[in-house]
Amino acid sequence: MKKHVSRSRVSGRCRAPPSKSYTHRAILAAGYADEATVEDPLVSADTRATMRAVSAFGGTVDRSQLDSGTLRVDGFDGRPAVPDDVINCENSGTTTRLVTAAGALADGLTVLTGDDSLRSRPHGPLLDAVRDLGGRAESTRRNGQAPLVVGDSLSGGTVSMPGDVSSQFVTALLMAGAVTGEGVEISLETELKSAPYVDITVEVLEAFGVDAERTDSGFRVAGGQSYSPEGGSYAVPGDFSSISYLAAAGAVAAESGSEGVTIDGAHPSAQGDTAIVDVLDRMGADIDWDRAAGELRAAGGSLSGVEVDVGDTPDLLPTIAAVGAVADGDTRIVNCEHVRLKETDRVSAMAEELRKLGAEVTEETDTLTIHGSDSSLVGTDVDGRGDHRIAMALAVAGLVAEGTTTISGAEHVDVSFPEFWAVLDELGANVTDA
Repeated sequence: MKKHVSRSRVSGRCRAPPSKSYTHRAILAAGYADEATVEDPLVSADTRATMRAVSAFGGTVDRSQLDSGTLRVDGFDGRPAVPDDVINCENSGTTTRLVTAAGALADGLTVLTGDDSLRSRPHGPLLDAVRDLGGRAESTRRNGQAPLVVGDSLSGGTVSMPGDVSSQFVTALLMAGAVTGEGVEISLETELKSAPYVDITVEVLEAFGVDAERTDSGFRVAGGQSYSPEGGSYAVPGDFSSISYLAAAGAVAAESGSEGVTIDGAHPSAQGDTAIVDVLDRMGADIDWDRAAGELRAAGGSLSGVEVDVGDTPDLLPTIAAVGAVADGDTRIVNCEHVRLKETDRVSAMAEELRKLGAEVTEETDTLTIHGSDSSLVGTDVDGRGDHRIAMALAVAGLVAEGTTTISGAEHVDVSFPEFWAVLDELGANVTDA
């Protein structure tokens, strides 16, 4: 599917979608429980994959009350059954990694696969860790990539692993480790990238009654614990990764001095992507965040380039790159090599697609520099690369490009923000079907 985005002014009030990161963890935590309710979950292509995995392990996911924002889960109570069939995680790397550790708890074997993109992503350190903790874990092609085979009752213990490939490896082991006999202690061999995502995990675990903690060298979770949220329910907060596109739209396409775009549901949480508030503020956007009310307002200003380290916030790179293309001076996005290991190589993807629009960009291994003063955006055909974050970031750029920007792969926003195009339209953006 393609979308046309033409130069527009945006304003108005909208609501942030629920957090994808929290939803994944909450659904799987509910699966580990006897029973639990997840309130206000994000229902998207990725989170549906996690729902299917919980069902495959013997749980029941009742979606009948989703219209009222409630997802009821009868879990597998810490003991996943052996699935009747292969679990297809589609394009969801989060599902694959979290479920790898869950599947390793079962007596038999679980087979995990996904689409072409997912089958190219690295899982080697997680597979090694599962084996070190007493489970079975193999890549069918012996390259650390899906299809994966896991199982044989992971027992727990201590393990050493790198922290600079994916924080999801740590999340997977902490969630599974809580129901093992021995628990799991993880020693990180390298700096942990995307560390706030593990903070999210620890926050969700705590809400489900599971204790996990940081150590001097990594993380530890005791075994023999049970998942049970207080009152039997857990509420998912708003998603700051998705909020970043709405705030960026306000920063580049709302009149300076206007009310701009106000986003409801922007409550503080462990999400690292709350950093977008500071980034846009430093760039000169008119930003006002009422944390108590959960309201974030973004309007235009005199935007200037800044340097941003995305070591902990890889999902913000596309958003920052798009804003940098309309700011004066250089926007340098540093410490971003791990951003190449997402649904696509997001560093190269943003460099190449912004160049099509007329941006001047310098790409290095771990740095992306957008030369805003040398850029003049003009609408053209661009490719979302089958990546929801690339498509949404290109839409932000399309709001200020001369003429019309046609984005292919527009349907992939369903991964994290299914209503994105409708929300953009409601804010006044000129968005039409191609």
